[in-house]
Amino acid sequence: MDKFLEEEPLNGETTVKKAGRSETVDLTDNSLVVDISDALSEADKIKFTVHTKTTLPDFAKTEFTATRQHEEFVWLHDRFEENEEYAGYIIPPAPPRPDFGASREKLHKLSEGEGTMTKEEHEKMKRELEAEYLATFKKTVAMHEVFLCRLAQHPVFRNDHNFRVFLEYEADLAVRMKNKYEKLEDWVKSISKTTDEFLASATVKDIYEFFDTEKNFLITYHSHLKDAVAKADRMTNKHKDVADSYMKITSALVCLATTEHRDLDKFLNKLAETFETARKVERIVASDEDLKLSDTLRYYMGDSFAAKRLLYRRLRCLANYENANRNLEKARVKNKDVHAAQEAQRQACEKFELMSDKGKEELQDFKARRVIAFRKNLIELAELEIKHAKTQVQLFKNTLSFLRNEPALKESGDN
Repeated sequence: MDKFLEEEPLNGETTVKKAGRSETVDLTDNSLVVDISDALSEADKIKFTVHTKTTLPDFAKTEFTATRQHEEFVWLHDRFEENEEYAGYIIPPAPPRPDFGASREKLHKLSEGEGTMTKEEHEKMKRELEAEYLATFKKTVAMHEVFLCRLAQHPVFRNDHNFRVFLEYEADLAVRMKNKYEKLEDWVKSISKTTDEFLASATVKDIYEFFDTEKNFLITYHSHLKDAVAKADRMTNKHKDVADSYMKITSALVCLATTEHRDLDKFLNKLAETFETARKVERIVASDEDLKLSDTLRYYMGDSFAAKRLLYRRLRCLANYENANRNLEKARVKNKDVHAAQEAQRQACEKFELMSDKGKEELQDFKARRVIAFRKNLIELAELEIKHAKTQVQLFKNTLSFLRNEPALKESGDN
């Protein structure tokens, strides 16, 4: 996660500003560098400040910013999906829609239950919810930035006209949300298109072994990723459950310290302090696992689905090429419209061969990207896990040492 400078969350608006340059940018090519320098969360939307630095001649300036909302990111993704020129490429998955409803609902419930807990407990719970909200907010910003960086690093996508408009046009793009009818229409088209692609996959025999092998691999790989995401999320939630248990233990010990024998006050308060620190560590562990493992798996689950869509589009193209061959044979037999059939067959052949060449490059790049990303994030996760484990061990060692050497406790034990 990039480092952000944060302001108060859950109080109407939340702002995060990023310190330093994004880690997602490819440092080997600085001709087009895109990042989200800060973001503002309002009641029903998030405004992302997209910052661009470039040396490409197609842009009017070398450095500029534009304010964008989530709907405009989706609009840009759809422009790539609907462009036939990009049928042979893996279209980067659109960033997920920001969802802070759960955090806001928890805060509302906390406000309703304020009279049933002490002031200290209420403040502690509020800080927990604000930290949870801010972590979700940072993840949302990061996922939107990754989408833009993928486009900026791609040798073809970076030259797309709509992408340049998205980055350079300073005013609102005036992208409206689709109504229910349009969403239903898109859903029906998507189902029809997906069914057509799967039917092509089932009925058309691929003439290249490479793509047949890749298709079988991606189907299995996507399934494993989906299972891994579910298990990684469960692991993260268990760490959050442990942190919540520590908070309850801390509150109980603090209450007990106010009513117990004076000699045990220091003992109980020290234990409460220890469990409070352990709770914070568990929360950090959960956040790191969510970012470095769950989010990585989730992103490549979307990316592998996009790779499968490329293979299915290619098979649809192969089916069209085979149909063009049959139509040419029929035209020759009838000696009618032969020239038109030959031209259609030639165009279908060129389109299929071009898609095969581009598709092979994209799939090889996909493999290299995911290996690098998994290696980087898993190494960083392992290092963080070791660091947090050492912190917890040292915490409990220090507490035990303190309790053993506390004079009042020794006297109480002797009595």
